[in-house]
Amino acid sequence: MTDPILHTRDLSIGYQSKKHTTVVASGIDLSLGSAKLVSLVGANGVGKSTLLRTLTGIQKPISGQVLLENKIVTDYSPSQLSKKLSLVLTEKLPPSNLTVFELVALGRQPYTNWVGKLTPEDISKVNEALHLTDTFHLSAKKHFQISDGQLQNVLVARALAQDTPLIVLDEPTTHLDFQHKVALFRLLKKLSSETEKCILFSTHDIEMAIELSDEIIAMNDGKAIQDTPSKLIESGGFDRLFADDNIVFDKQKGRFVFRGI
Repeated sequence: MTDPILHTRDLSIGYQSKKHTTVVASGIDLSLGSAKLVSLVGANGVGKSTLLRTLTGIQKPISGQVLLENKIVTDYSPSQLSKKLSLVLTEKLPPSNLTVFELVALGRQPYTNWVGKLTPEDISKVNEALHLTDTFHLSAKKHFQISDGQLQNVLVARALAQDTPLIVLDEPTTHLDFQHKVALFRLLKKLSSETEKCILFSTHDIEMAIELSDEIIAMNDGKAIQDTPSKLIESGGFDRLFADDNIVFDKQKGRFVFRGI
């Protein structure tokens, strides 16, 4: 069995100030392996973004460890870390006149020299990422000229061009309609398999995550449980995901249903 790309040891996450510590979740033991699509689910405010920030070294843990390729994630320098993991956030892009090709090429910054000159290898990586995400035909367009669904694929292409073993996405389907959500899920599934990278993403689209993810991390009641969708269903891992007795997970149907309405 190969070593995981990232794993945690008795991790506690939250916020610290000089006078107070707020623990959001504790006792977290996760393992992210190559060629896996892993979704992170839970109700609003449960700590999904806090967990992602901690796993990616943006935020320090309250206690415990996050190890990326067996090295504590916060021990990496920014330049070293940028070659180990890539991050796709939901924030809007700052105003710019970049073409799609130029935007994806930003993923090569960890490898370019101080003037940012692209080598033939860099250009090859960018074109490969564009082809893998079916966005090559958009290369010459300005990034603000394409649809939200296309832009999300382009941002995934930028992460692919960065060529890291781990890609982390924070709620990538938030602004997409149903058709584009399904398309993005399928793309992430295909990429994790074809590139053998681990792709971790948070999402509110739990039923789609159950359908397409290799593994799911379910957050609830200050805990995070990781397993395959089928085993989480069997063990009742989705039963108390929401603090509302009228929202019930139906194991037979594999989806949430409403009662009392």
